[in-house]
Amino acid sequence: MHLGQDSGDVTGESGKRRSRRRGARPAQPGDTPDAPAGRAPGTRPGKVAGADSEQAGKQAAKGDSGPARAGAAQAASGAASTPAGTPAGTPDGRGSAADPAAAPSPSAAPKTAAPSPGAAPEAAAGPPSGTGGPSAPGGGGSPGAASPAGPGPASGPAARPRFARPLTTGALIGWTALSAVLPGAAHLRAGRRRTGYVLLGAFVALLVAAVVTALVLSGNVGVATRDGVLTTAVVLAGAGALAWFLLVVSSYITLGPGRLNGQGQIVSGIAAGLLAVAVMAPFALTATTVMTAKQLTNDIFPSTPEDGSSAAPVKHEDPWNGRDRVNFLLIGGDGAGNREGVRTDSMNVASIHIKTGNTVMFSLPRNLQHVRFPPSSPLAKQFPNGFMRELPNGGLLNEVWQYAEDHPEIMGRKHQGPRALMDAIGYTLNLDIDYYALINMYGFAHLVDAIGGLKIRVDQDIKYGGSYGTAGTIKAGHRTLSGEEALWYGRSRVGSDDFSRMARQRCVIGAFAKQATPTVVLANFTKIASAAKRMAQTNIPRDLLEHLTELALRVKDAKITSLQFVPPEFYTGSPDWQKIRTATARALRQSVQPSRARLAAGRTATPGTGGASPTPTLSAPVMPTAAKTPSKSPTANKDAQSLDELCGL
Repeated sequence: MHLGQDSGDVTGESGKRRSRRRGARPAQPGDTPDAPAGRAPGTRPGKVAGADSEQAGKQAAKGDSGPARAGAAQAASGAASTPAGTPAGTPDGRGSAADPAAAPSPSAAPKTAAPSPGAAPEAAAGPPSGTGGPSAPGGGGSPGAASPAGPGPASGPAARPRFARPLTTGALIGWTALSAVLPGAAHLRAGRRRTGYVLLGAFVALLVAAVVTALVLSGNVGVATRDGVLTTAVVLAGAGALAWFLLVVSSYITLGPGRLNGQGQIVSGIAAGLLAVAVMAPFALTATTVMTAKQLTNDIFPSTPEDGSSAAPVKHEDPWNGRDRVNFLLIGGDGAGNREGVRTDSMNVASIHIKTGNTVMFSLPRNLQHVRFPPSSPLAKQFPNGFMRELPNGGLLNEVWQYAEDHPEIMGRKHQGPRALMDAIGYTLNLDIDYYALINMYGFAHLVDAIGGLKIRVDQDIKYGGSYGTAGTIKAGHRTLSGEEALWYGRSRVGSDDFSRMARQRCVIGAFAKQATPTVVLANFTKIASAAKRMAQTNIPRDLLEHLTELALRVKDAKITSLQFVPPEFYTGSPDWQKIRTATARALRQSVQPSRARLAAGRTATPGTGGASPTPTLSAPVMPTAAKTPSKSPTANKDAQSLDELCGL
């Protein structure tokens, strides 16, 4: 620099004069009037302390232009004028710790920094540790420029890293939808990795918990009928609906819909709103179904008996109180609107072997006369010789229920019809009837429709309607009957009698028990629940439902046999009570014995397994037997017969 030259000008390597740039360092409080901004007082213009500063100035002058060189010169001049004791690389020092030349000598005077004897006249030097760094006020170096002293931090404002291309409207909607199925996907796409991994881990944990719960319930289905479990399921379904709603909304916001244009924001917002509502639908359906099941079970299965008696508490470790059998009275009631009271037209006892599930169904005719009562029943004193024995044509079994209902003064309390009928039938069969279930025949038709009809084999044409069957005909063959047709099939007397009707009724009950599988019940649960509320009445306690469900599943895959007490083997007008009891005991023994086919298979020849040729073991030949067909011989009803064979189930 020559004397008289403007101190703000910067001279390059060629010695030509360049004008001062606006990017120079602003004036500092320590500047003197003859030391313009950008140059420390007492220093010669263009001189930079240290060889490193000279080299950095040359690099900046070669690689930068305009504001970049001006910023480098300002930084170099500022570094030369840094007061003693100020650490390099600080905001006040405007230098870098990586440049030893920028630090003043300990012996230097605090006023000015003495220039190095070998300093070059060029002053276009930048910070040694980087160009345009934040430590150099006003610095504007090129982002790609590097200092010879070593790599430094990137210049310019810190930019957020990009993980992928900007999302389009369709892509944003797609990632939002994916997050509803795979939580955390949208957050990972948006760069929120920690949140995304947390959501994904929580989802995996929920899946594992769901699988474990399903495995536990598969081995103990009855637990799902507990009142507390049902309430918990409703609460969890509600919480899941809210959680998934918030998940969709959060995923949509995280993806940044604000970067879309106006049309994209509207379209994506509508799609995200619909998706947020749609993901709540499965949880709402689950909560509704579980709540319906809870109300149904609480309505049908009483906590306290209707007759006011005290029920024994159910022990979960031994719900059947050490018994090997449990006996249920299944009643088909004819409680039509034009009739007073309830007539029990269909009465069947299901005796279930608890361990195997093998079941014997005993069908009692509605016109069984003069039944007896156990000594503990109040009706035993009222009718010591049998129910209404004094009436020549009265005293039918289907009148016992209503008689007890109409005479609470004899029974001692109200609503004793079920107890009176259970006592009468139990004493007749020499069994203890544990529980009963009354099914209204007209409600049963709705129940059949709820499971999609009843598949059954019709042996011959059945006309129904009036005395001559003018309403219609159910054709013979394998049919799927609607609820109304199934009702007529079990009740029609056209061209038949009560005993033929009993045979059809037990086939209807057996077919329903076989076809009302858990899958069918769950698929049509709402319809079944609506029909069951109008048709069922029972004294089975609510706490026993858990164990009864497991027993019912065992019965579905077990052997079911049936025995009818009908003529000609059993006469209804003057029954042989001892003969009925003997036949009952024999049927119960046979139900737990291996079938004849298994016994025959066990008696067949078994080849040896030695090294020599096997020698068969001789046994009596087993002659093939023809399929059993219903017979009207006096011995046709002695033994219980398979319901599958009788009804073609």
